[in-house]
Amino acid sequence: MRRAMELALLGRGYVSPNPLVGCVVVHHDRIIGEGWHVKYGAAHAEVNALNAVGDKSLLKESTVYVNLEPCSHYGKTPPCANLLIQYGVQRVVISNVDPNPLVDGGGIRKLREAGIEVTTGVLEKEGHELNKRFFTFIQHKRPYIILKWAQTADGFVAKENFSSKWISNGYSRRLVHKWRSEEDAVLAGTRTVFHDNPQLNVRDWSGRNPVRVVIDRFLKLSDKLNVFDGTQPTLVYNILKHEELPNLMLIRLDEEDFLQQLVHDLYKRNIQSVVVEGGAFTLQSFIDAGLWDEARVFIGSKTFGKGIAAPNLGGVLVLSEHIADDLFQVYKNEKLNNRS
Repeated sequence: MRRAMELALLGRGYVSPNPLVGCVVVHHDRIIGEGWHVKYGAAHAEVNALNAVGDKSLLKESTVYVNLEPCSHYGKTPPCANLLIQYGVQRVVISNVDPNPLVDGGGIRKLREAGIEVTTGVLEKEGHELNKRFFTFIQHKRPYIILKWAQTADGFVAKENFSSKWISNGYSRRLVHKWRSEEDAVLAGTRTVFHDNPQLNVRDWSGRNPVRVVIDRFLKLSDKLNVFDGTQPTLVYNILKHEELPNLMLIRLDEEDFLQQLVHDLYKRNIQSVVVEGGAFTLQSFIDAGLWDEARVFIGSKTFGKGIAAPNLGGVLVLSEHIADDLFQVYKNEKLNNRS
């Protein structure tokens, strides 16, 4: 099962809004086939693993390990449960039941009704962590929300003039670009876009660019800024108007419950995860609304003495490690984790 999860991770950044799935086929304690879901719309992990088996006659005496319940419905591809039944595999071992209402135990029932032995709950906690974005998206009907910021050793995210370059080191900044390639969207507020003129794309890593999300309530930002260069899909949430342009969409929301509406709109657009990159006001707004799952904080060695204070987070510290001279910390929203 650990090997299936390793394989599943190879699809990160390419399969959303589908889950990450890996599959391993074992015959008499020997792996005879393995695969993973490579890309959204392409074959699922079970199909790729079964296709990798040279001698299909061995499948009747084989165990299939897959981290998520095989699908039982027709979507972009036929049901994987049907394929496992077709080949008559002996046993299927599953980490997590698929919470998607289209599946939700249906694949397991179908396999058992066909006489296939099914074991569930193997490395269940690890499987849930692997697909935390998918589970949040299905169960809470919103994207998995990651907060990200860098702060100085004395607790500031920017100087009084909003300048913040560079608090973290080059290794940390490269890691941020890796994250952008793995998540569906990256979000910034008006002040950050105005003062930093970020590109919000992937440059120091290899991978796809995320959807850019900008909060500009009163549409004050200049169309000459980098986020409006038309090179990648960009959503601008505001309270004034709705307009669709090439690779740019202005989306009007009500001022009341603005953030709740925003994350619901992202959900409707099949955006499974979003990294909120700032600034301090925007980050604190998500924190105050309880709309966050995970926070990733870089603490640099520099000091500013005064400036824009880092967000007041709370949450549970789950990781603390050094990246060269930066301290990197990860927090989880305990309230949400207890609810899920």
